[in-house]
Amino acid sequence: MTNIPKPNFQKELEKVLKKLEGQTPRLLLHACCAPCSSYVLEYLSNYFKITVFFYNPNITDEGEYKKRVEEVKRLIAEMDLPNEVDVLEGRYEPEEFFEMARGLESEPEGGSRCYECYKMRLKEAAFIAAKYKYPYFTTTLSISPHKNAIWINELGKEMEEEYGGSFLPSDFKKKNGFKRSIELSEEYHLYRQNFCGCVYSRN
Repeated sequence: MTNIPKPNFQKELEKVLKKLEGQTPRLLLHACCAPCSSYVLEYLSNYFKITVFFYNPNITDEGEYKKRVEEVKRLIAEMDLPNEVDVLEGRYEPEEFFEMARGLESEPEGGSRCYECYKMRLKEAAFIAAKYKYPYFTTTLSISPHKNAIWINELGKEMEEEYGGSFLPSDFKKKNGFKRSIELSEEYHLYRQNFCGCVYSRN
């Protein structure tokens, strides 16, 4: 049996960045929270004008949702970044998440419910990127050691084919990205939640 090498999404990303050659295109960056956004913004704002797209109907509790979106806005206001960054808040309709999760409630963390949740959020990001003519889109999700980067990148390419634009390949935990996100969270005193957002991950 041959061992198939795992994709190196960081190297794929570096190839894309190299081809930009001094251009600064617009990027729609789906973000799940401020801590995960911190390193990704520090890194990608050297190459792109970024709109952070906060779309997370998986966050069951409205108070938790508001806390996270406000932390993203505060982080962007306080970070000294080389290129323009703004925020676009998506609609907050948790019932969409519950509809998607129907029948998958008892799935373990990291299972098919999580896959469908990635898909739901990436689909909306790709739709918004196409609607507002962003040439690139991606997500901060891959920075977490608990998130499946292969799934995220496969879904990103699937959405690229469906909606157009270019999905930026990523595994942001590489190059000490996750470690750096922890350092930046401490530097900016960010709220670091201990669960993904949905009631199932909290339980």
